[in-house]
Amino acid sequence: MKTKRFFSALLAACLTLTLVLPATAAGSAASLEEATQAVNALGILSGQVSQTVTRAEFVAMVIKASPGGDGVGQAATSPYPDIPRSHWASGYVEAAVSRGLISGFSDGTFRPNQEIKLAEAASMALALLGYGPEDFSGAYPTGQLAMYHSLKLDRGVTASGAASALTRQDAVWLFYNLLSARTKEGAPYIQALGYGLDASGKPDLVALINGEMEGPVVAQGYGWKSELGFTPGTVYRNGSSAGLNHIQDYDVLYWNASMNTLWAYAKKTTGAIQAIAPSGAVPTSVTVAGRTYEIESSAAAYALSDLGQYHLGDTVTLLLGRSGGVAAVADVSASAGERVGIVTEVSKSDYPDGTGGSYTAQTVTLLATDGQTYQYQVQGSYRKGSVVRAVVAAKGGKVTLRGLSNASLTGKVNKEGTRLGQYAFAQGAEILDVSEDRGAVVYPGRLAGLDLGSGKVKYYALNPQGEIETLILNDVTGDAYQYGVITRFEEQGQGMSRFCTYQYDVGGVSYTLSGTTKFLAGGGPVRILGDPAAPERLYALTAAGAGQVSGGQFVTGSQRYTLSDSVAVYEIRDGRYYLSSLARAEESGAAVTGYYDKAESAGGRIRVILVK
Repeated sequence: MKTKRFFSALLAACLTLTLVLPATAAGSAASLEEATQAVNALGILSGQVSQTVTRAEFVAMVIKASPGGDGVGQAATSPYPDIPRSHWASGYVEAAVSRGLISGFSDGTFRPNQEIKLAEAASMALALLGYGPEDFSGAYPTGQLAMYHSLKLDRGVTASGAASALTRQDAVWLFYNLLSARTKEGAPYIQALGYGLDASGKPDLVALINGEMEGPVVAQGYGWKSELGFTPGTVYRNGSSAGLNHIQDYDVLYWNASMNTLWAYAKKTTGAIQAIAPSGAVPTSVTVAGRTYEIESSAAAYALSDLGQYHLGDTVTLLLGRSGGVAAVADVSASAGERVGIVTEVSKSDYPDGTGGSYTAQTVTLLATDGQTYQYQVQGSYRKGSVVRAVVAAKGGKVTLRGLSNASLTGKVNKEGTRLGQYAFAQGAEILDVSEDRGAVVYPGRLAGLDLGSGKVKYYALNPQGEIETLILNDVTGDAYQYGVITRFEEQGQGMSRFCTYQYDVGGVSYTLSGTTKFLAGGGPVRILGDPAAPERLYALTAAGAGQVSGGQFVTGSQRYTLSDSVAVYEIRDGRYYLSSLARAEESGAAVTGYYDKAESAGGRIRVILVK
């Protein structure tokens, strides 16, 4: 019986990223891979069947494709002389006969090993859609096959004649087509199975796989392998292809046996429980280390409830599932969580004391290499912008921040973005590019071709294979900054008393910088150093000239510039700036000017585009 997850409606909306699904354009015909994944996810086809499909095999598929079909067991009695009760398909045949989906032959046999014919298969598919003998005209199977074609159940099916044998591939297409076909009442058949169609009218594959996925289960020792009940042929860990040998204790596991696939996630966080909401009686979220996480499983909800073993003030390790929610809760000794990052803030915060009261303690906000911020209660003095490792003690959960010195690593990243000098980047390497106390997550490919000289690497760590798994850079790409445009400026005073006021827009939000003596030569696009609400300085960007946006690049004459992933586009109308979109810049046909922060060979990108 499938293990149902807690808050499945929430997860169905969230879990869309790391299924590694086939890429198909919106509105395009489904590929065989996509059809196979959908049918396999539902458990309609499981294991290896023969090149041609037998009557027994197809009947089992039909029942599995019907509501509640995954609960069929062995038949109570032998339904046919050639299908004893001990036959693997006896329960499916009994169910199919009782539902009027198929019958035996005139000699009283069922002939389970005989190849299924197209006419038989089409008739059973139409029966699932609610059609009966009264809906067909003419002698069997003329009416059945006519409706089979009109409902487009034949797309991808190679069997053509009524007596043609179905292959396994034919069965995949028939059942995939069945999912989007309309029932006699007019609804897509897939709705009877609890799912729906996507915007292109095809079965919503992400929602389907999410709904049919089992888990979560926490990997510990070897017990989890028996709980799976099968040996996965395909394994993903943190969204990347892996093997069973890569699974580690306290990984959170999900699987689909019919797809022969296992998904594992190693994300976790450790710290004191600061809040449980809305209450300990019905917990749906928990706040640890300054971050709030939705609770994903009933086991985690129980552990964090007033009936469980973890309460406000306790230090725990949260094991995070696919959605980033809490799949399980473990003692700190299970994983003395460590994070590396930069200190972005040092402040005072209130913490629950576990008895209904609270106390105030020094708190450090850490921007970690995963791009998330965490808060830790610490003692001692810490400086914003410093690189530290947060170490949580296995006993007691005390957090210690340890300063990390600049690393002596230099070299050039190869053009493929797979190596830095002598070291390869590990699968899933975490890279944080920082400027002062701000940072941005980048990927190895973003660094392709860049020369990282002295002082550009603040910290790095290797995995046991000698690959870079953690890397903190010192202002290499410029992605840690924010970019916008000055919308108005005015100068006031004279001589030593001269100062300027700027108004500028960042991402559609307007800010004012008053009384500054640090001047820009005019207005236009800028790079903001520090918090946009109170910046340390504004830097003018360099104009690349007039051109056009094409194929993800800014083109002017023979020069082509790479666009930032977060390029800001503004339209200028009647002297005012309006935040726009890249698509608008491509389609407008108006004059377009691009602005960059530094040469592309040094990591620069087109950061702002103005459309006039």
